[in-house]
Amino acid sequence: MAVGRAGVAPGRPGSGSSAVPSRPSMAEGAGAGPRLAELLAAGRRLWEEVETGTEPSSGAPAVQDKVRQGLDALQRAAAMVAQLDLFSENEELEEIASADLKYLLLPALLGALTLKQVDLSRRLEHLESARAHFWRFLKLCRSYRLGSFHLPPAAAASPPAEEDAGSPSPGGPAAAQPSLVAMASSRQAKIERYKQKKELENRLASMRTFVESGQADEDQIREFYILQIQKWINTSLEEIESIDQEMVILRSRGTAKQPSAPPHGTSRQVRAPLKPFILTRDAAQAKVFGAGYPGLPTMTVDDWYEQRRRQGVVSGQSAPQRTPGITDEELQKQQQEKKEEEDDEEALQKARNWDDWKDTHPRGYGNRQNVG
Repeated sequence: MAVGRAGVAPGRPGSGSSAVPSRPSMAEGAGAGPRLAELLAAGRRLWEEVETGTEPSSGAPAVQDKVRQGLDALQRAAAMVAQLDLFSENEELEEIASADLKYLLLPALLGALTLKQVDLSRRLEHLESARAHFWRFLKLCRSYRLGSFHLPPAAAASPPAEEDAGSPSPGGPAAAQPSLVAMASSRQAKIERYKQKKELENRLASMRTFVESGQADEDQIREFYILQIQKWINTSLEEIESIDQEMVILRSRGTAKQPSAPPHGTSRQVRAPLKPFILTRDAAQAKVFGAGYPGLPTMTVDDWYEQRRRQGVVSGQSAPQRTPGITDEELQKQQQEKKEEEDDEEALQKARNWDDWKDTHPRGYGNRQNVG
């Protein structure tokens, strides 16, 4: 990736150009420079300590404390930059003072530190916030023509679960060809970004000591900051790609874990559990089954229906109406006759013929197998 405009800015002493000179640092001229610079330096130092720390886990309290402190410092610095109106999409890169270029990195550093938070219950929220920071950084760099790259969409794409994944793809195997080309192109872009990142890191390492010691002139300082910005452009593109993949996984898990709602919004009524008991036909059987020790409580059919009716499980009409003095066999016969009366004529006639046949043929008629 070419540095592009990383040399002597037009209009500065010794450049020999008649272009518009770069304005002086608004942050330093406003009297807020040292404070703003200190906040940026503190936030960046804390990010480097978290990134290269020796803690065994990023969720350690000491690490998370540094993350919170770094985010606080960077957020305060970003608020000051917005108040001073340091950057605008309507200006050129040459119009930015060399001392102000480093503040372009604030959104990228905010995104990097936001990703270091380990609260799993808010992971999706942190991913969305980090992606928004990286995207604002890339958009600002794109407006200043700092590098040549494709700006990702402002919001992550919807998960595949929301799409019509069940419909067959038209075209069969031939339809998969564009996706293969896209995968190869993406892989090649990743390789190029990796090579550029390594080259930028080597150049920055050779210039860092010279710039931080105060021996570099303005042109070298400007080139140093532009190289840092271009390095973070590659980092932001990689982070957004990883964030989009993780968000798809988290959203699909959240959809799978949602409990299925009851039909028509009705909730099932909570009922008290039934205690074990012996169900008998009448009170006489209840006395017999309940005579043992230890024994389960007994309950007649009528008592069971009455208990369930009080609990609201069955209606009062669900219990069979029993006439006093009628046995269970007689009750069953009455119910059978009532049912037969409600049936069609053919079934009724068949039942009557069967009753007539039983009158003239006693039980066991025709069985001569065991007769000696």
